[in-house]
Amino acid sequence: MTSRRTPLPRPSPLSTLSLWLSGSLPGFLSGPLSWLSRLWARRHLVSTDGGYLADDAPAPGSVRLQLNALQALCRQAFAVRLAAIAIGAPFAMTNATSGPSRYTVLAAAVLGVMGSYAMLRDWDRFGPRLLAHPSLMAVDLTFGAVLLLTASPASPLAYATVCTPLLAGLLYGWRGSGIFTGLQLIVLVTVYRAWQHHPGAGASTLLVAGFCVGAGIIGVTLRNLMFRFGTASQALSEANSRLAVAEAVESERARLAREMHDSVAKTLHGLALAAEALATSAAAGGADPHTLGQQATIVAGAARRAAAESRDLLSDLRRHTDLTSANTDVLSELDARVRAFESRTHLPASLHHRGERPVLPHATAHHVLAIVSEALENAYRHADATRVTVELDVSEAECAVRVRDDGTGLPPPVALDDLTRSGHFGLLGMVERAASLGGRIDLNRSPQGGAEIHLTLPLSFAVPHLPPTPQEEAAHA
Repeated sequence: MTSRRTPLPRPSPLSTLSLWLSGSLPGFLSGPLSWLSRLWARRHLVSTDGGYLADDAPAPGSVRLQLNALQALCRQAFAVRLAAIAIGAPFAMTNATSGPSRYTVLAAAVLGVMGSYAMLRDWDRFGPRLLAHPSLMAVDLTFGAVLLLTASPASPLAYATVCTPLLAGLLYGWRGSGIFTGLQLIVLVTVYRAWQHHPGAGASTLLVAGFCVGAGIIGVTLRNLMFRFGTASQALSEANSRLAVAEAVESERARLAREMHDSVAKTLHGLALAAEALATSAAAGGADPHTLGQQATIVAGAARRAAAESRDLLSDLRRHTDLTSANTDVLSELDARVRAFESRTHLPASLHHRGERPVLPHATAHHVLAIVSEALENAYRHADATRVTVELDVSEAECAVRVRDDGTGLPPPVALDDLTRSGHFGLLGMVERAASLGGRIDLNRSPQGGAEIHLTLPLSFAVPHLPPTPQEEAAHA
């Protein structure tokens, strides 16, 4: 008679889980239980002083988890976990026996779905708590173990377990990823022992275990990549801020140098000439008191004008940028400056205008008038000219200003750096002013044989253009 072997009853998945949680499993599984209980008892495992889950390279203080791409990756991982639990829960319910086992599986499925949905829906509220309390991840791992033990390693719930090492790597770094990957592998070993008589259980368990290890490594790699990118971005932002401040300071220094050259420096030069003339007249025998009085009046007027220009310059430095300042009639201002120049120097000067009457913003007109004043002053001091002509030509696209004289003409072409080293800051200032307006300066010989300074200003750039202060540059950067 053929004897028939009676197969040993296979322990139910929930009984295996209870053995695991009670410490009745073999020695290699009883150790993690005691560690897991200590893990639940600790509230702050992530610490900057070397906690269990402290990362080898902590995140920079300026990189907030809720505001970078790490948040999106974590939410996507929870979305995948939610879908896997929703799809695989019926497998677990089918294999669960009636009674407390079915209710336990149902509770684990509901809690797993609710937890994943809460993290997906309101990460800003629950994400920091999960980051500060890794024990919550361990509790979630337990719910997944209940479902996986009941559904088998070949069910879709096996892929929900892959999300645990991935999230641990994203949130806690290498140590956290290693710990939770190890715990997940222990769960898979337990599941395999419960389902080892089922066909394909070994291959499915091995495949999911490989996915868990790979997911943990990928999570840590993405985390460190994001943090390093954030650190590099912060360093780049700080470097750009320092560069912007340096450029703003350099721009302000250049502007101050131009303003002083075009105002106070010229007035002081005239004051020195008038004082020398007064000293010469006083040293000559039999000087006319009336002549001495006139020269003294000129000296006093030049001194007062220098003081007024200094006050205007200081006021301009302390005045905030005003983008709503009134426009300036350039033609009227040019006419006034040409008349004042002719009255002061007794050098014949005339103004010719073609086209529309230009009305420019105050800041733009200030630069244009400063360029013309510098050109007139150069013609008077350096060109030995007998006549100066200013031409203003306005079209729809641009505004052109030419200053011509019949003097000795310009020196041989030199670079702006050479002019700066030799102390000729006038031409350099004119070029810088034109560049700040989007225009250009051309230096040519006039038809009369003298010099011609040609300013071309596109009207599309004729907007208020004041150099920002260093504080504004730093704030913008």
